[in-house]
Amino acid sequence: MIKGIRHIIFDLGGVLINIDYKLTEQAFIDVGITNFAELYSQMQQSAIFDKFEMGQITREEFISSMMKMSPTPLTEAQVLKAWNAMLLDFPVRRLQILQQLRLYYDLFLLSNTNELHEESFNNILMQAHGMPNIGVFFDKVYFSHRVGMRKPMKEIFQRVLDDNGLKPEHTLFIDDSLQHIEAAKALGIQTIYLEKGMTIEDNVFKNQAPNP
Repeated sequence: MIKGIRHIIFDLGGVLINIDYKLTEQAFIDVGITNFAELYSQMQQSAIFDKFEMGQITREEFISSMMKMSPTPLTEAQVLKAWNAMLLDFPVRRLQILQQLRLYYDLFLLSNTNELHEESFNNILMQAHGMPNIGVFFDKVYFSHRVGMRKPMKEIFQRVLDDNGLKPEHTLFIDDSLQHIEAAKALGIQTIYLEKGMTIEDNVFKNQAPNP
């Protein structure tokens, strides 16, 4: 752990919840949107996804847009199932780590997400662990679709710092996207980049004692 840290900002997908973008890609290919990989990936995405992540269009508008992309008719249920396919599970060890860290640090969540995914990952959390929403583990949560900004915009990082009176040198940001890490570094925030295959339980907080 980096010395002098008092506040920790976590990313969500790939850091706390396991995700697999390929599952959503394949699901949309299966229902007819064969060029989905060109439209959406972890690194970049087309305007419709950016707008949805920043709350600039409604869930109904997003679903309608996805239906129009398909050469064959799609139902709303098919779009929802395919879109949420990437969201997998919250390993219990990660949730235990959050509970323990909160005794010593201010914890924040900063995620590029959207209304449909928020609903889905909270359902996953409730069904698997009996927790009503991911916010119970944090002092404050920042979702891109709720604040109208997304990473790697410097403004969203500054918003977290300013809202909570955080000094960047005492703040740690953990993310699995290098472009997000670089944006945080530019503001003086301490960072840990979770490269492919790394996890917070095995590579960052390995010595954190499990709950009894």
